[in-house]
Amino acid sequence: MKAIILAAGLGTRMKPLTNKLPKPMVKVLDKNLLEYKLESLPESITEIILVVGYKGNIIKKYFGNNYKNKKITYVFDKTISGTAHALWQAKSFLKGRFIVMMGDDIYSRSSILKCSKYDWSIVCKPAQKSDGYNRVVFDKNKKIINFVTPETFYKTNKKNGLIFTGLYSMTDEIFKYKPVKLKTKNEWGLPQTLLKISKNKDIKIIKDSFWISISSPNDIENAKLQLRNKSFL
Repeated sequence: MKAIILAAGLGTRMKPLTNKLPKPMVKVLDKNLLEYKLESLPESITEIILVVGYKGNIIKKYFGNNYKNKKITYVFDKTISGTAHALWQAKSFLKGRFIVMMGDDIYSRSSILKCSKYDWSIVCKPAQKSDGYNRVVFDKNKKIINFVTPETFYKTNKKNGLIFTGLYSMTDEIFKYKPVKLKTKNEWGLPQTLLKISKNKDIKIIKDSFWISISSPNDIENAKLQLRNKSFL
């Protein structure tokens, strides 16, 4: 089974740490973000597709074509036009079921393993009220219908809801759909494309309390604390 890691972004919010490095190569404790991700991959993942862009040659030089007996294939995304666009660049390498992960977040091995057992799934973290991340919205039949800001979510919900972590399982059927263009940017979003697919597919929701999102330099210290206090493997 293959895992595709979307690691092409500019890392603008991580400056100055990303002035000379791509964001997935930023270090937390003794490893860079991408190393944490590769080490969390279960044995069932035998090949890695890395979609790289901004300073992608640094990633390729560091990891080479193999990581702990897992083959690495590199796909260069020259335009950096959103997560769906990045995935579509690797279309020719993906058959059957595969895992999709963001290049700058840290996941647990258990969540990846659970996710890999389904054709269509997403991993979500139970939210705290203070969390600023978008919430997943479901209809009465538990189908995913939207991703909204906390402010919008709490207008109609008393519970804290779920945060989507950017970890998916899917099949190559996704390429039968047209990627969804974002309304406010010249980018194509994978979560938005998933919403279209959820009308025809049952998307399994996997809950996992361990997820570290790195969006700014301030998140690095929080990540250090979490990684010292808990084994993500």
